[in-house]
Amino acid sequence: MQFTIERRELSHSNGHSPEPVSTIIDAENPDDAITAFVRANDSELMSFHKPAECSESIATVKKDDVVFLVRVYAA
Repeated sequence: MQFTIERRELSHSNGHSPEPVSTIIDAENPDDAITAFVRANDSELMSFHKPAECSESIATVKKDDVVFLVRVYAA
């Protein structure tokens, strides 16, 4: 199954919110998709929330000194 991983920088220093960046990852489920994304980007998973009634999962991921809001959903 393919998942879209959409990340948006939360801790931006210039006051402007940059556009989200999307990546497609092949995985069995959202957990595997976020794990693959974190490993591929040498990042740290800070939180991951999978609402039961929603098809979209939300995570926060840290890379270096930057924190990203990450959306995970079936592509």
